[in-house]
This record gives sequence, C-alpha cells and structure tokens, in this order.
Amino acid sequence: MTAPQLLPTAGAADTRRTVWELMRPQRLLAAATVAVLLGGTVAGLAVPPVLGHIVDLVADARPAGALTAPAVLLLGLALAQGVLTGLGTALVARVGEPVLARLRERVVQRALWLPLGQIERAGSGDLLARVGDDVAATAQAVRNALPAFAISGLTVGLTVVGLAALDWRLALAGLCAAPIQVWTLRWYLARAAPLYAAERAAGSGRAQQLLDSIGGATTVRAFGLAGPHTARIAERSQAALDLSLRAVRLQTRFYGRLNAAELAGTGAILLVGFALVRDGAVSVGEATAAALYFVRLFDPLNMLLGLIDDVQSATASLARLVGVAQLPAPDEPAAPARPRDASVRVSGVSFAYAAGHDVLHDVDVELAPREQVALVGVSGAGKTTLAKLIAGIHDASAGEIALGGVPIAQLGTTAARRTVGLITQEVHAFAGSLADDLRLARPQASDHELEVALERVGALGWARALPDGLDTVIGRGGHRIGTAQSQQLALARLVLADPPIAVLDEATAEAGSAGARTLETAAARALEGRTALIVAHRLTQAIDADRIVVLDAGRVRETGTHAELVAAGGAYAELWAAWTSSRAETRT
Repeated sequence: MTAPQLLPTAGAADTRRTVWELMRPQRLLAAATVAVLLGGTVAGLAVPPVLGHIVDLVADARPAGALTAPAVLLLGLALAQGVLTGLGTALVARVGEPVLARLRERVVQRALWLPLGQIERAGSGDLLARVGDDVAATAQAVRNALPAFAISGLTVGLTVVGLAALDWRLALAGLCAAPIQVWTLRWYLARAAPLYAAERAAGSGRAQQLLDSIGGATTVRAFGLAGPHTARIAERSQAALDLSLRAVRLQTRFYGRLNAAELAGTGAILLVGFALVRDGAVSVGEATAAALYFVRLFDPLNMLLGLIDDVQSATASLARLVGVAQLPAPDEPAAPARPRDASVRVSGVSFAYAAGHDVLHDVDVELAPREQVALVGVSGAGKTTLAKLIAGIHDASAGEIALGGVPIAQLGTTAARRTVGLITQEVHAFAGSLADDLRLARPQASDHELEVALERVGALGWARALPDGLDTVIGRGGHRIGTAQSQQLALARLVLADPPIAVLDEATAEAGSAGARTLETAAARALEGRTALIVAHRLTQAIDADRIVVLDAGRVRETGTHAELVAAGGAYAELWAAWTSSRAETRT
C-alpha cells in the first residue's frame, strides 16, 4: 500500500498572512478591544501603589480617617478592572469568532471543491481531523486562550513599567527572573512545535484507520480481519497516546523551571527592597508595592508562558487549516467547451492508484445518448474505478474520456460536475430539514418541485407521513430514516440536479433484500431520459439495461444484451448462473 499523500500544511508566513487578511474587516473592533483591555490592566496595576500608600499611612500612625479615601479608591479600581476586563474578554471573542467562522467556511468550501481523487489519496481521516479536531483546537484557543493571552501580556508589560516607576533598582531585581524564563521558553518552544505537529499528524492517522476499519466492518468480519485491523487501530492509537504523554512530560518540566524563576525574582525583590528601605531610598510602602507587583506578576506571567502550550497546539491546527484554505481553486478552461449531447466515450483508458500497478488496462467503452449500460464483474474487476473516472473523480493514467464529444479536461470541473451525477452506495442524510436536504441539489427548487422529485423515486408517501412533512428535521439529532430512504433522497437529488449523464455505483447495494426492488424501481425512474452507467451489484439491474459491459481484471471481456451474453456462455453467463443459483438457495 502507498503512503497517504496528506493535504498541505501552511508555513508560518502564509498562516500569518491569511489570518491578517481574515481580520481586516475587524480592525476597528480589534483596536477598541486593545484599548478596553489596556484600561482594565491599568486599573488593576494601580492597586499595589494604593496598598503601599496605606502601609505608609499606618507606619506613620495617621488617623483612621486618612484610610477612607484610599479604601474607596481601591473599591473603584476593583470595579473598573472587573468591568473593563469582562468587556474586553467579550470583545476579544467578538473579534476572534468571525475570523474563525470565515476561516472555517473557506476550508469547507475549498474541501468541497477539491478533486475527490486528491481527498482519497490523502485519506478522508486527514480531512476529517482538520475540519473536526483542528477547528475545535483553534476555536478553543480563540474563546479561551486568546483573551487570557491578551490580558496577561498587557499585565506583564505594564507591571514591569510600574516597577520601574517605583525605583529602577526594584525593576532590575525583578528582571533577575527574566533570563531563566527566556531560557525556559526557548527550550520549550524548540521541543513543543514539532511535538504538537507530530501529535496532530498522529491524530489524522488514527482517524483514518478508524474510518477504514469501522466503515468496512462487514468486509473485515467476512474475511476474518478483525485481529489485524484491531492491531492497526491499537498501534496508531498508541502512537498518538505516546506523543500526548511526551507533551505532558514536557509541560511538567516547563512549569517546574518557571517556578524556579519565580523564586529567584521574589528573593531578589525582597533583598533589594530591604536594602533600599534601610538606606532610606524608598519607603516601606514602596517596597511593599514592589513586592506586590512581582507577586501579582506570577499568575499572568505563568499564564502567558503556559498559554504558549495552547498557542503551539492552536498554531499547528491553524497551519493545517490554512493549508487547505489556500489550496488553489480547480483550473477552469478560459472558454469551456459544451458537450454536444449526452454520450460517453472511454478510449484506451488505463489507470493505476500506485505506479506500476494498473487497475484498468486499455479500456474502451461507449455509451450513446440516453443509453443505459450495466457494468458487471467480480469484486476487484475495476468497476468502481471506471465509474469514478467517468464521474471525473480520478484522471486517467492513459487514454481519454469524453462527455458529449468533449474531453473532461476541456469541460472544466464545474461543467463536468453539472454534466455527470454520481450516486454511490455510501448514503447520507444531511442534518436539517428534509426540504433543505433535497435543495442541496437545486437551492431554488420550490416545494412543488421537491414533491415531484420525491414522487418520481417513490418517496413522497413516507416523506409526507413524517411528523412535519418536508419540514421534518432529519439526520443527526433529528428524525431517523432508514438506509433505503436515504438512498431514495439521493436519487431525488439526482432528479432535481438533472444532469444529462448519471453514474450509479452499486447505489442499491446497501438496502438489503427487502428494499432492493423498491430502490431498483426508484433508480430506474430517476434515470429515465438520461445516459446512465450502472455498476450492478444485483444482476436484476443488468437484465433491464440496454447493454451490459463485463469487466474482468481491469479489461473489457464482453459486451452485449443480457440474452446475448447468456447465450454466449462466457464470463457473464457464469455470473448469471451463480446469481440465479444463490437466489434459488435463498428462496429454499
């Protein structure tokens, strides 16, 4: 197996450029936010000098009334700090959340327009981890880490200014902690950045393995592969766990070194303060204010440095999101050609997922306009691969595929997707109302058009019987609908999108015997008037097709009608005999 070609991760410069671009509409609000946070920080930093003044008043044996004004001032400063800090925190969210929303929308938009072959090569787990775990990590940083980071940064900077205002020697004593902190931070950053990047990549690998194993659970059980798949999941989970534990150990050592810096700084402040008070250079109140400044610095400084952890994690996630967001849009021809009809021509097509291992070999297939062709063959014959090539998911390694006489490359991505509709056996009901689910295919469709599409695929009866009809919320968290019903919705979306060419890749395979005939009827009605390639899981679909193409080991072995191929006694006749035999045994 070839290693997955993961989606790109943006560099630091590209990440900063993208974030600044997304923040541009919020510039005025960002400036107001900084001003509010600055005001709250200044109010908080005014407390130590006031407390120092109270100490001096007590030391000078001043009357109790002299303490009233400083006490009222302390109360006012506390209220001002609380109000301004709370407002600033809310404003940070008002700045950050729209930026995150725009980034998330850009990532999803780009992901939806990525060539599906590129997503398959990267593995769906990589994309899932980005739009799931990475978005969550970035959102967590925006909502929690960013406000705390801004407040802590302002507090640390202004506290150093306050110490210097009291006496430059007290500020210099406090800075004794700085070399230890700077060294600790450099030591941590050098190890944290690659560790968090590796942790994110390991999370993507774990997600991909879970998707592969759970999504193919039936096949895994059928071939007795539960043990190897469980071992792979355990291996990738252990790799992610080991990286997480390494991160925890790194954090523990990080905070231990920060505590050593605090001890050094506090000791220096107390010694210098004692010496200055002894020499009459500062008052007891000023020395007290300096000590309070430094002690109050512990929490914001540790939070600031500790948030580097969250920032590193969020930065790694942000770079992965920006890597997807800045992917170039699909190349579109300057003057896209228009198909002249609904024909399909596959000429000398070969394809390999891995170099040197062709899945298709020099395949030639033609579909006339409105002709319905069934594609049959044993598992692994290359049916799904050929279907994906015609649908434009992959590019052929050799040969050419033309739609309406126009090579797919000359049509462009947008025109190709409008020309060919693909429905696979992987059904999905989107979260939202049934009407919204259907309007994904045609947003401007009226309720009447939705009902016509449902009626055409035999789904209008059960749709109207839902608690709120077409307004019923389905999908996750809503009304649950069955597999056959979800596939009927997919067929109804095909009717609404109305492409001239349709590709059905075993679109009735997951319905089970009870719903198979219903879905086959629905599929036949949805395909009326269209050119269709039907990857037939059930040979009853092949019987009704205009023509049958038999694939074997990536090559076209036979072509003809059902009657012709059965009479020929070749590969299709063997498949038909096996099919009818199994059906007879099932009825028995």
